[in-house]
Amino acid sequence: MSDGLGDSGGSVDAVTVPDSGSVAPVPAEADGAPEPKKHALPFWLELPLLILAALLIAVVIKTFFFQAFWIPSSSMEDTLQIDDRVMVNKLAYRMGDLQRGHVVVFDDPRIDAAPEETLFDASRRNITEAIGLSVPRTEFIKRVIGLPGERLEIVDNQVFIDGAPIDEPYLKAGSLMPDFGPIIVPDGEMFVMGDNRNSSQDSRYFGSVSTETIVGRAFVIMWPISRWSGL
Repeated sequence: MSDGLGDSGGSVDAVTVPDSGSVAPVPAEADGAPEPKKHALPFWLELPLLILAALLIAVVIKTFFFQAFWIPSSSMEDTLQIDDRVMVNKLAYRMGDLQRGHVVVFDDPRIDAAPEETLFDASRRNITEAIGLSVPRTEFIKRVIGLPGERLEIVDNQVFIDGAPIDEPYLKAGSLMPDFGPIIVPDGEMFVMGDNRNSSQDSRYFGSVSTETIVGRAFVIMWPISRWSGL
């Protein structure tokens, strides 16, 4: 009698164990090496650069697009109160027409209204105007009443345009207007008045104003928040 598988005539294949020396090495990952660190600016240097960049952006926006305007007087009450801030769109009349009732900011029409200033004072003024902390020294804000070519007259506390009375729901209660005119608003000019007719230096005193002096259209009261509204 024989043992096991030897008597069946079969055979068992030998298992080949690979030589450890023949195993191919695993290549190192290409990104395994650490990248050199990028050194950030120190905070004391980064902060003033950020502030300077923000101020420059504010000045560019104020110069070409929008400007915050601080109301310094009562001439536009009750529509605008002293210390209100309004936003002025400087592109309004490049993309649209001037209309009666618009509230506009324009250059002071009085001759030699602005005193001379140093370069430092001019730079400081531009920055504070850009963020609405000071009032532009050579600009007025009023409402457009008369358009180029129109005949304007004030009779018995009522404004007439081309012989027809106009509705002015924005007038401050108790406003009184002395008789004025008639006048014809010249081409290229506008007749402006404040909503508080008892306390407004406007076209009744300095005449009609060139439309070329318009800075932009005030379109919203943005401060204080409690008075936020469109104009």
